[in-house]
Amino acid sequence: MKFIVSLILMAVLSFAICLYLPWWSISIACFVVALFIRLRPGIAFLCGFLSLFILWGGLSFYISCNNNDILAHRISQIILKKDDPLLLIIATGLIGALVAAFAALSGSILRSVKK
Repeated sequence: MKFIVSLILMAVLSFAICLYLPWWSISIACFVVALFIRLRPGIAFLCGFLSLFILWGGLSFYISCNNNDILAHRISQIILKKDDPLLLIIATGLIGALVAAFAALSGSILRSVKK
């Protein structure tokens, strides 16, 4: 139950914070959630990873579908050197997921050290 609550809270807070702050503020949201909700470090890492992979992957897929993948095709040709918008969406999700996962891991470890 705590895992699902943490997952949803990390995603919602990250989305809300990113409306007003830079992209890396997702780490603040995930760190705070992992600090206040007691999860083992491995579970906190997984929770942070999944919450932001789903959020960023879903948002980039939604945005890409709304413009018929025009921007994703061009950016994937520039960055990935191949025309694969789905791979770009996965890479976008992985970047956010790794940042969030390490922030959640840090929050969980700080909570266990603080005891």
